[in-house]
Amino acid sequence: MATSSRTKTLEDWTPQDVAELARRLEEDSYEHAFDALADWQVLKALQYRRPHLVDAYVHLLELEEDES
Repeated sequence: MATSSRTKTLEDWTPQDVAELARRLEEDSYEHAFDALADWQVLKALQYRRPHLVDAYVHLLELEEDES
């Protein structure tokens, strides 16, 4: 995960930063599962604090129901 996700405050995020975060989540090519979880948590926090930045990426926050 890019270190910017861990060091930025929510107020520092730009639309371009959020787009990059969403791209990483969509590609799901993380070396470690916890990196994906950290990015997802940032996106979730942004959804509450700065929802206008996340509107286009809400689909990444929706959890799928267990089909079993």
